Amino acid sequence: MPRLLAQMSLSLLANALALVAASMLLTGFTINGLAFVVAVCIFTASTVILEPLITKIARQNAPYLLGGIALVTTFVGLLVTTLVTDGLSITGIATWVVATLIIWLATIVASLVLPRF
Repeated sequence: MPRLLAQMSLSLLANALALVAASMLLTGFTINGLAFVVAVCIFTASTVILEPLITKIARQNAPYLLGGIALVTTFVGLLVTTLVTDGLSITGIATWVVATLIIWLATIVASLVLPRF
């Protein structure tokens, strides 16, 4: 149980840092102050819930997508978060693509670096 809580805490922190990085780097990506906490929680929950589902669907229907599951999960997590909350706004197709890449990369880096602290 303590390990699960530690992993969830690290995941929340990594996603928070990734969303902040995207909002700082992209003009079409905005997060409102108070809604930021809600957006991070919804994004984290949606990616945790959707990753096994997307992996299963890809394994059955499109095995060539297995390498990009994290990218697909990040995109779908952003989509769910923007639909559910008013705290996150993404405008423009290019912003969606670049935001997905930035958040995916920042989450990977944070997931590798944060446990060391």
